[in-house]
Amino acid sequence: MIARADGQIVLVAGAIPGEQVTARVDRVAKGVAYAETIEVDRPSADRRPAPPDPLCGGCLYAHVAYPRQLALKSLVIADAFTRIGRMTIPHPVDVAPSPEDGYRMRARLHFRHGRLGFFREGTHEICDARATRQLQAAACDALDRLEAAMRSLRLDSVSEIELSENVDASQRVVHLDAAEGIDARVYEKLTSLDGFTRGPYVTDTVPLGDRAMTLRRHVLAFFQGNRYLLSALAAHVVAQVPEGAAACDLYAGAGLFAVGAAIARGSRVVAVESDRYAAADLAANGAAVGEVTAVHQPVERFVAGFDRRREAVHTILVDPPRVGLSREAADGIVRMAAARIVYVSCDVATLARDARRLIENGYELRRIDAFDLFPNTPHVETVAVFDRHSQR
Repeated sequence: MIARADGQIVLVAGAIPGEQVTARVDRVAKGVAYAETIEVDRPSADRRPAPPDPLCGGCLYAHVAYPRQLALKSLVIADAFTRIGRMTIPHPVDVAPSPEDGYRMRARLHFRHGRLGFFREGTHEICDARATRQLQAAACDALDRLEAAMRSLRLDSVSEIELSENVDASQRVVHLDAAEGIDARVYEKLTSLDGFTRGPYVTDTVPLGDRAMTLRRHVLAFFQGNRYLLSALAAHVVAQVPEGAAACDLYAGAGLFAVGAAIARGSRVVAVESDRYAAADLAANGAAVGEVTAVHQPVERFVAGFDRRREAVHTILVDPPRVGLSREAADGIVRMAAARIVYVSCDVATLARDARRLIENGYELRRIDAFDLFPNTPHVETVAVFDRHSQR
């Protein structure tokens, strides 16, 4: 939360806008002071009991009543578009809510000195993942067994654990990232402990209205992480593709939007993904439905070689990483001259920056929607739809 003291901008952890707190400044960097709430002198009506370890990863908003969290995220979206995108959103953005407990299907955990858990914010200190309530109890139980086994085997070379579940948690796989090789028999024993299924894939069935799609995904492939909003997000994004329109899905991952558009909208989709694990999933998922052509290469290379005279595209779907579109990707997307661009973003600041680029190149912002894929954190998933001026 933002405060000002003697003209100095101070970012205060553990506070809520409108309340008065006593805070301790921990550091100053690039003209901004960072402080931690020590005492709440005049609490907000939206304050609720904080979790046992409020700085454990994924808990920075946990002291804020959930309806206020959604309101704050709507304000954050509007502020980013005003300051960074230099445009005014005509009405507040509604943020679709999520249950707060057990929402996470994917997580990266860290193993240090015999302990497995999340990092405490701004540190490499291990904290208890169970207490954050992001993971389901069965997942935490399985991770406890894995932690105990690694500790007994003294597997100090393991540093990171990738966990992936499907929506209904009937499948749960884990990947161990180690600086040194682990004996294959030991690795298989650890990843097959009670509570884990034989990896490296899980399979999801995602409803899309009266239709559904089935997707496989590798434990190391990117996929949306909120089990409760997965179907709603996919259905919303796919609905922005006109019926039967030719589409291109950039940063396609395992094919959530590409396969969805083919099934629910009857679209022919070219889907582009650079990560080798996700690209293999994309190829398998696309082949199962047809009408999806999977391309394994960086987005920048694909858009640089795209010839719109040979292959017109009506709708471009983009779901880039947190850093947003590179200059090369943004320029190439503009040259593709699609009638519509649907931009899915996990970082509203880079979305607002890229929105300004699109608007300066002949697009207008038609709608913004948001989904709270990350309850109790400052993050929000935003979907923005841009149409070329000639399509009005």
